[in-house]
Amino acid sequence: MSSPEPVASPQASQEVPLRPHTAALPANHLFETVLPVVQARIDRGSLKRSRAGMVEELLATPGTQAMVIAGRQALVGESSLILLSANDAITLLARGGHRARHAIYLGSAEPGSDLATGTETVLLVLDDALDPADVGAPSGSRWLGFREIAATLNATETALFIEASAIANWHALHTHCPRCGTPTVVESGGWVRRCPADGSEHYPRTDPAIIVTVVGPDGRVLLGGGGAWDSKVHSTLAGFVEPGESLEQAVIREIQEEVGVRITGSQYLGSQPWPFPASLMLGFTASTEDTHVQPDGVEVTRARWFSRTELQEAILDGEIIIPGSLSISRALIEHWYGGPIETLS
Repeated sequence: MSSPEPVASPQASQEVPLRPHTAALPANHLFETVLPVVQARIDRGSLKRSRAGMVEELLATPGTQAMVIAGRQALVGESSLILLSANDAITLLARGGHRARHAIYLGSAEPGSDLATGTETVLLVLDDALDPADVGAPSGSRWLGFREIAATLNATETALFIEASAIANWHALHTHCPRCGTPTVVESGGWVRRCPADGSEHYPRTDPAIIVTVVGPDGRVLLGGGGAWDSKVHSTLAGFVEPGESLEQAVIREIQEEVGVRITGSQYLGSQPWPFPASLMLGFTASTEDTHVQPDGVEVTRARWFSRTELQEAILDGEIIIPGSLSISRALIEHWYGGPIETLS
């Protein structure tokens, strides 16, 4: 059914004046992204994965690759993700009296991927971390979490690991219908769970969270952290978006709650999926006229203003540690800094 045409109101013909900073721009002008946009390496095939039996066919097809995950760890080699023959892995699991709890379609390799274009990949989710040989992994393979291996993965392996972690975590936490409590059945290549009792369909969820560089009236950045008071780690401030709240409203509320600072303006810079278990980090920079900070003692136990010189010296002196280069937090800090920050490692 097509959407109805809007009904004109007496005010509909009145033009709304443009804000001064956009008045001179052409219609539909796009600003360049501040943080880099990461190219999709995997075509998730949202249409073809809905076909019944599609995953089973892929598992029996030579050339289909399998990623294997147990808990929050995947099978990896010395510096890369282990991708196995899907058919061989299933056969070896059965031979050892094991089976995958879920077989989930991850997608096919896009042009420009580190895999041959069109290579199909299926995720095998195990209940326990078996001996790697039980699924045909080469000697020296081991189980590691994303943080432990991320620095050495290529772009395609990173995309697969993050996608696999997100969907596996969702399955682990959403086994029953939230309406009636009936165990759900897995459909659409592992991307839908349907309740056999009431017919309702349930889809993977992502929890949006804002992460912010707060910049004071003198240009200094506010960094902080939680946990032990004597911890050296200082990072950008972050928090989850609440229902019925815009991202900008979440920035204002979270910063006020965590460190008692009033935000006067904010700008979105970019995002990063962080499915551990299910977050999407939405990066902002924000301004404030406040200089006094009051950590809430729960989410944030320490907070401190840094000039660019103070931050670099504190890092090289070993006084503080900032997040690693793979995190959006580091990207936000270096955006404020104006370039790469030198660290001890």
